[in-house]
Amino acid sequence: MIKHAKQNWRIGLIALAAKLLVLIIMVHSVKAEEKKPAPSSQSLLFSFAQMCDKQLGMGGYEHDVKTFGLAVDQINKMKPDFVVICGDLVSKANDQSWADFNRIKAGFKIPCHCAAGNHDVGNKPTAESLQRYPEKIGKDYYTFEHKGFTFVIANTQLWKVPLKGVSENHDMWFKEILAEAKKKDSPVVVVHYPLFVKTPGEKESYYNIPTAKRMELLKLCEENGVVGFLAGHTQKLVVNDYKGMQLVNGETTSRNFDKRPMGFRWWDVAAQGKMIHRFVAIEGMDE
Repeated sequence: MIKHAKQNWRIGLIALAAKLLVLIIMVHSVKAEEKKPAPSSQSLLFSFAQMCDKQLGMGGYEHDVKTFGLAVDQINKMKPDFVVICGDLVSKANDQSWADFNRIKAGFKIPCHCAAGNHDVGNKPTAESLQRYPEKIGKDYYTFEHKGFTFVIANTQLWKVPLKGVSENHDMWFKEILAEAKKKDSPVVVVHYPLFVKTPGEKESYYNIPTAKRMELLKLCEENGVVGFLAGHTQKLVVNDYKGMQLVNGETTSRNFDKRPMGFRWWDVAAQGKMIHRFVAIEGMDE
């Protein structure tokens, strides 16, 4: 009995030490990332913030409302040119959630551009859900230009679960927009679902775009010089590179599955499509 107790105690101690080591490594990596150098002021064109999965209700409704509000205040103080939110604005698409999201979003002193997520238009979007989203938020796919860059806000639910007629129109729009953006400068795509999580050829799962569609989109992005593909959905940090295109899923303000701190991505953009991102943790979480 005593021997077994000592063994169990040692195993527990080793497990605790391992968890502490992982936590220390994570804290150091976050701090190191926050100190990433930005482009020089002479080459910097603009900065913007990337937020992911506000998803009011995912991490506890009151918690998510608070952290979203804190993030809005913090981003306002940092004064980027604009902010993009990569989908899953709410957890349950009801009137209360939409009202609270819009109330907090209205606190931004800069433009805020939102992509639609599966929690916003449904895992299987319908004509009704796609009509409701614009009534609450705005268009589910569109573009905006900023200092020579074209930002393409696409609806990945129409790639994940095609809706007859609607998905075809969306695909045609996406191809035409990228072709037009290529003539001007470096396109950046902002969506909810990532194309892939680990490798371009990985099997289809809840967290990526179906394989055939994924390969089609990767080719399309490569041909049209897309420099950034910003997504959410994974609720953990995922950073990939595909033939010079940065694919980044950032942290959330609701719940991070990888236990990283709540926060957002800060992007500094320079000429010729050069983009550098770093993590910014939300301040005032314990207040």
